Amino acid sequence: MQIFGANRILTKDPLTMLSFPSRPRRLASALSAVLAPALITNEAVAQQLEEVVVTATKRSASTQDIAVTVSAVSGEKLEQLGVQNFEDYLIQLPGVTAGGSGPGQNTIYIRGVASTTPNLSTAGVAGLAPNVAFYLDEQPLAQPGRNLDIYAADLQRVEVLAGPQGTLFGASSQSGTVRMITNKPDFTETYGKIKAEASTMKDGEASYNGEAVFNWAVNERFAMRAVVYRDDMGGYIDNVPGTIDQRESARFRPAGTVRSNGVPVSDARGGFQAGADLSNVDFRAADNSDLVEDDFNDATYTGGRISASFDITPTWNLLVAHTQQELETEGVFYADPSLGEMEIRSYEESFLEDDLQNTAWTLTGAINELELVYTGAFTKREVSSRIDYTDYLYVSQYIPYYLCDTEVSYPAYNPTPTGTCYAPNLFTTMDSELEIQTHEFRVSTDATKPIRATVGVFYSELDLEERVDFSYPSNVFPTLYGNPGDAFPENFSYPDGFLSTNDPFPEAAVFRNDILRTDEQLGFFGEVTFDIGNEFAVIVGARRYEVTSDLDGSANGSFGNPFYQIDCQRGGTNISDLYDGDGVYRDTAVFLCRDDQPVYTLADLDNPDVEVPDYVRGALLAPGESENNGTIYKLTGQWTPNADMLFYATYSEGFRPGILNRPGGQTNPSGEYTVPYGVGSDELKNYELGWKTDLMGGTLRFNGALFQSEISGLQTTIFDTSIVNLFFSDNAADSEVRGLEGDITWLPKVAGLTISGAFSFLDTEITEVLVPTDDVRAGDTMAFAPEFQGTLTARYEWPMGDYTAHVMGNVSYSDESYSDIIRINRDKIDSWTMMGVTAGLRADDWSATAFVDNLTDERAELSRNYVNDRGRATYARPRTMGLRVSYNF
Repeated sequence: MQIFGANRILTKDPLTMLSFPSRPRRLASALSAVLAPALITNEAVAQQLEEVVVTATKRSASTQDIAVTVSAVSGEKLEQLGVQNFEDYLIQLPGVTAGGSGPGQNTIYIRGVASTTPNLSTAGVAGLAPNVAFYLDEQPLAQPGRNLDIYAADLQRVEVLAGPQGTLFGASSQSGTVRMITNKPDFTETYGKIKAEASTMKDGEASYNGEAVFNWAVNERFAMRAVVYRDDMGGYIDNVPGTIDQRESARFRPAGTVRSNGVPVSDARGGFQAGADLSNVDFRAADNSDLVEDDFNDATYTGGRISASFDITPTWNLLVAHTQQELETEGVFYADPSLGEMEIRSYEESFLEDDLQNTAWTLTGAINELELVYTGAFTKREVSSRIDYTDYLYVSQYIPYYLCDTEVSYPAYNPTPTGTCYAPNLFTTMDSELEIQTHEFRVSTDATKPIRATVGVFYSELDLEERVDFSYPSNVFPTLYGNPGDAFPENFSYPDGFLSTNDPFPEAAVFRNDILRTDEQLGFFGEVTFDIGNEFAVIVGARRYEVTSDLDGSANGSFGNPFYQIDCQRGGTNISDLYDGDGVYRDTAVFLCRDDQPVYTLADLDNPDVEVPDYVRGALLAPGESENNGTIYKLTGQWTPNADMLFYATYSEGFRPGILNRPGGQTNPSGEYTVPYGVGSDELKNYELGWKTDLMGGTLRFNGALFQSEISGLQTTIFDTSIVNLFFSDNAADSEVRGLEGDITWLPKVAGLTISGAFSFLDTEITEVLVPTDDVRAGDTMAFAPEFQGTLTARYEWPMGDYTAHVMGNVSYSDESYSDIIRINRDKIDSWTMMGVTAGLRADDWSATAFVDNLTDERAELSRNYVNDRGRATYARPRTMGLRVSYNF
C-alpha cells in the first residue's frame, strides 16, 4: 500500500496495485489517457520513497523494518481516494472482503478466512465472534455479527495487518487486524481545516458531506483537537411494485425443487404439505404499493471527536479522546438480481439507528530505559432497527401455521385444505445495547538493544443486550378450527433469568429473542526479539488467554398458544435455564402449561423409574458458560542483508472466542447429529514467507508475502430447518488457505508521477467436513474469498503557476467468489472491475478536486446473501460525479 501527497511520503498500501497475469492490459489501458501527457512532457528527475511509521508491533517503527505484513493508508491518501466509510475500504483493499448489507451491517474478512453470511436479525443470540479484530487507536471494538462503521474523519492512517496477530492483539485477530489511527493533538501550532463535498449519482440521489477540524495548541505542554462531520448519502436502490402470497411458502414446496443457486431441496426439507390441493384456499396477497419509492436507501453519518493531550512531565503524557457518532439509514442496501438493476420488492418499512459513544485514555511514560503504556476505553453502542423479513416465507415451513386458517395448515383436521391464508408481510424490530470496557498495560524495553521485548496484560468485558421481535401482522386474522379471532393469547418472555422487559409482546410479534450475551477476556502477552549479528534476528511471541462467554435470556414464541387462553410458556428455549449449570431443567417442549411441565434434575439420570428424554438429558449436562483457555505462539526468523531489504519466515497462531447455541440439543431426522450446546474456538496456524524491499535507488518499493493457513474446526452458522427452525453454530469443517499478496510503489523518472498497486491471490478449500448434516461439502472454496483481487493507481502532479495540479486514475478488480460454505446458502458473487478518476488544483491554503467514482457504472457485487433461498446482492454505488473542496486556516 502506498501513501503520497505534498510531502512525497509513500508507504505500502493495499489501496493500490500491481499488474498481474491475464489482467495487465486491462489495467494499463484504463490509465493510459491519464499517464500519456506526463510521460511526454516531463524530464527525468531524482526521486526517492520515504518511510512511513506504524505501530503494528505496538512500537513505532517503519513499515520496511518490521517482519509483519502491514499495509498503511495515510489520511492524505484516504482523502485522495474519497474513502469515507466501510464500503470504500472494500473496493480499495485487495485481500479484504466483507459479508453484510449496508452501512453499520458488515463483518470484515482478511485472506479469505470466512465461512458464512452474517444474519443481522440473530446477530446477538447467534452471531459468531469476528475473526478480524477492529481497533480505533488502542481500543478493540469487535462485536458479534456486525462491525462498527466509523466514519473516516481526521484520520492519520488506517493499518491493515494481514495474518494472525493474536500474540499482540488477542482474540478475534485470528486472520488479521484493522486499525483506524486518528490524528492526535498537535503542540506545535493552532490551525484548522474545513472540507465539503457534493456529488450526483447515475439513477440515484445527490449526496453532500462536510467536515471541520480544529487543532488548538494551548501551550507547549497541552493541546486539544476536535473534528465534526456530517455525510448525507443519497439512495440508489428502487423499491418496485409487487405482491406475494403464501403459495411461495416452503411448506408447499416439493423435495427436489431446484433453487436458483442450483441446489435442490432435500427430502428432509421437502414441504409438509407439498403437492396438496390448494384450490379451495383463498390466498390473500401482501402488496407493497404504499412503500414503492425510487432511491429509498438513504444513509446519514453525523458525529465528532474531541481529544486532549497533556505532557505531565518531559517523559509522561496523558491522552484522552471521546468519539460520538450517529448513523441513520432508511430502506435496504441490497437488490434482487432477478429484477431490474438496483431493484428490490420490500413489503415492510426498514430503517437503522446506530449510536456510538467511545471514551478512551492512554498514559505513556518512561522509567529509565523502559517504556510504559496503560490504555483503556469504554464504548457504548445502541442500535434500533426495523427490517423487512418477508423473504423468510421462502424457507419457513411454519408461516402458514401462523397466518392461515387451521383448516389450511393442519389437514389432519380437514383433509382438503380449505380456508384463507392471509398476507405474509413480515418484519423484525431490534433494540440492542452494547457496552465494552478494555484495559491494557504493557512495558517495552529499549528498542536499540540486541535483546528487546514487549510484554503486557489485557482485560476486557463485553455486555450485549438484544431484544428482537419477529412480527407477522396478519397473525390476528386466522380462525382456529372454525372459531374466529383470539387465536393467539398475549405472549411473554420466560419469567426467570434475564429480561429486558416484562411487557407482553406487541400484537404482531409471534417470536422474541431477548438475551444478554457476555464475554470476559484476560490475556498475558509478550514478544521478544533477539538480534544475531547485524543481519539476523529471531522474534518469539506468545499469548496466554482465558475467555469466558455466557448467554442468558429466552427465545420464546406463540407456537402452541392457540390451544390455550393464556401464554403457557411452552416451546422456544429458556436460555437462562438451559445455561445456568445448576443441573435442573424444566421441559418446555411438552404440550403442557408452565405449572404442569415436568422438572428434571441430575439425579433423575440414574433413576430407572424416571424416563428422561434425550434432549432433557443433554440440557441437564449443558455447561453454565463457554470457556476457551489456551496459549498461542509466534516464531519469526528475520534476515536483513542491507538497509533496503528485509526477508522473514513466520509461524503464527490465531483464535477467537466460542459461543453457546440457543437451540443446543436439537437433533436431525436420522438422529446422527445433535446441535452442540457449546462451540469451541476454531484455531488457525499460519506459515508465511515475506519480504520488504526498496530497489532502484529507493524509487521502487515491493513488499509481499507467501502464506499457507490451516484452520481447524472452522466456526460456521447453520440454518437447517430439517434440524431446527433456528440458526445454530458448530465447528463444521477444517479448511486451508494458500495465498500470495503484495504491493508496489514506483516513482518513474518523471517528476510528479507515482504508480502504485497491490494484489492478492488466494486458493482456499474445505479439506474435511466435521458435521454429518450435508450442509458443508469438502472441496468447496471458503466464503468471500476471490482467487484474485487487485488495484492499480497512477497519480501525476505538476506545478501550474502558484498552484499544484494533479490527475489520478484508479482501477480495482475482484474475481468471483461465494457467499457461504453452507451449500443451500451458497451463491456466487460475480467478478467486477471498477475505475475512478480525479483532477484538481491545490494551493497553500485550499484545494479543489473533481472526481468520478465507478466511471463505467459497474454493477460491482460487494456481497451476497442467500439465507432465505433468494439471491440478494449488495452493490457498490453507481457512477458518482462530484467536487470536493478544502480550506486550511
